[in-house]
Amino acid sequence: MRRTFFTGHLVCLALSLAGEVRAQSRDAASVPAESTPSVESTPDAVLDPSPSPARTPASSSGTEGLATVVRGKAPPPPESPERRDPTGAITVIEASERAGEARDTAELLAGSVGLAVQDTGGYGQSKSLVVRGAASNGVLVFLDGIPLNGAGGMADLSQVPAALVERFEVLRGGAGTRYGSGGLGGAVNIVTRAPSSRARASGEVTYGSWNTALGHVAVTGPLLDGSALVLLHAGRSDGDFAYELDELPAVDNPVTAEARARNDARGGGVLLRYRRRLPGGSRLDVLSELALEDRAIPGTVQNPQSSGRQDLDRFSLGVRWSGALGGAGTQASARGFFRRDGLEVTGDLLAAGGPQRHTVGGVELEGRTPLGGAQVLTLTVAASGEQVTDARDSQAASWWRTSVMAMDEWTLFDGVLAVVPSLRLERVGPYWLFSPKLGAMLSLGSGLGLRANAGQSHRAPSFLELYIRQGMLLPNPGLKPERALYADAALVWSSSEEGARWSVTAGGFGALYENLIAYELYPPMAARPYNFDAARVWGVELEAEARPFSWLLASGGYTWLRTQNRLGDPRFYNQPLPYRPRHKWVGRVRAGPDWLNVRTEVLYQASQFVNRTGTRSLPSRTFWSAGASSTFLRGPDVTLSVEVKNLLDARAYDFTGFPLPGRAVYATLAVALDRDSPAVTEEPHASRPPSP
Repeated sequence: MRRTFFTGHLVCLALSLAGEVRAQSRDAASVPAESTPSVESTPDAVLDPSPSPARTPASSSGTEGLATVVRGKAPPPPESPERRDPTGAITVIEASERAGEARDTAELLAGSVGLAVQDTGGYGQSKSLVVRGAASNGVLVFLDGIPLNGAGGMADLSQVPAALVERFEVLRGGAGTRYGSGGLGGAVNIVTRAPSSRARASGEVTYGSWNTALGHVAVTGPLLDGSALVLLHAGRSDGDFAYELDELPAVDNPVTAEARARNDARGGGVLLRYRRRLPGGSRLDVLSELALEDRAIPGTVQNPQSSGRQDLDRFSLGVRWSGALGGAGTQASARGFFRRDGLEVTGDLLAAGGPQRHTVGGVELEGRTPLGGAQVLTLTVAASGEQVTDARDSQAASWWRTSVMAMDEWTLFDGVLAVVPSLRLERVGPYWLFSPKLGAMLSLGSGLGLRANAGQSHRAPSFLELYIRQGMLLPNPGLKPERALYADAALVWSSSEEGARWSVTAGGFGALYENLIAYELYPPMAARPYNFDAARVWGVELEAEARPFSWLLASGGYTWLRTQNRLGDPRFYNQPLPYRPRHKWVGRVRAGPDWLNVRTEVLYQASQFVNRTGTRSLPSRTFWSAGASSTFLRGPDVTLSVEVKNLLDARAYDFTGFPLPGRAVYATLAVALDRDSPAVTEEPHASRPPSP
């Protein structure tokens, strides 16, 4: 049954977070380890009682040198990649630095090195991630630690609105050891906006091309001896943008102008967060989230759909306790989570029918304790259950997951070298998975360092691949898990002095993917998944950021990716994998004070093949965006922003031939109302310093 959503032009009032969005820039986000002040000289510092030597390889020896001390900041939560994988290739994207840009979640992530977005076009349409060549079902996505990957193994970013996001934590490279099955190429943790102990209200409304309207309202403040946040969001778009159609690509013929039809979407939801300090210094965090979406299924240009819609819903609940145990510096956390996804396809489609439900729930216990002055041991035990049901054919499947992970962090040679071995033993349904990893960080002095990692990850087949028929896609219960053997290394330089910050990272990576799962024709008309041979992936990642003044930020990144299909079939052998562009470059500049700042971004992505034989490809594309924001009124703060996306009106295609929107213009109005003076959100997480 189709749902009705609160959509249209959501006029929002009050936004205290708009003031802090700009005041809380990464100038104060972290203090590099080399210049970290002592606890005695920093009364507002927060000391992580579970020291992490890998985060401070340049610090002095001894327990005091191992602790992470950041002025006015809390240590990262247990599910953060900075905590789970201290030697990993991690990029942190602060949503506050993208304020007013009218971007969705996928667009905010698209500029990161090592990532490619598979976009079916327009607001609300499906968007997924490819990380370091791994397919989208080999990339784990979390919402505050709650897994978002669906029954097919893929996470749809279109269902997570940017209004919820405080920051993205992107881990590139095998994540099986630290996060479990499914992390062949990496993991992304989406951190939602945190509650504040100061009473404030927030609101923002955006309107633009193709009758697109987005908005949210938020209220945060003290509640029941803690702090709470309530955020409501909604959006809609007709999605009827123009595109260019070449009906005979192999022939030199003129293209025709067409309008995208049945590309509309609408949705909304609510986020609830509660945080409370408990006796003894421990903390309780509660998250509840509901999201609803209704979207048309337009199909590809070559195979448009005249009917068919998707109704999607998600309910998530997470509870986490974290704090110190005993007086030996032991840190512990306990987390429980539950998520239920709903999907119903209606219309004259093969996959149409009854609703499908995917349910996941579990618990996780973690402990971290220092063993002497130069060693920290982390143990994690997790168990979860998963079930999928399909009402159309009365199909159902379920299984349990259990895992044990151990990570040992060593600091050697007075903090110059950090070595972090770890391993995870995991049981996923009928499969046993073993994922070891070794990471290391070396401080070379003068802000220069080296990090390296090597290990193994797995992805167990998804429920849809194993048990559930989807239209003409048949299941195969005999599938084996995919496996990734990977390694990476990077040279890192950073400098921070007199308010200026600079950082450069240059690295390379390689991976061998084995037992890849792909669909093959199964006579007479269906397709069925099988394990094929292997694929090789290697590449280079370059990142740079310059903040010479508090009002100027420039950043850039480049990814070179090479893939080879190792399937024995001569038609495919050594051919590039589909949907993996070889080159991607992005450059960003944001300048100016709050009363008027301007920004621009250029993103180039090379051509990409769309079949395994390398005979059909999508052309390269360049997207140039520009915008400006002005906080022209204070108390309450009122900010007006204008964004022009795809300034050159590039008519590009993505994935299997979905056209992407052309030039679009959006205007955003944000209002901030704070009962007291602007303040930093209660104990925000400190961004990871760019030093190794």
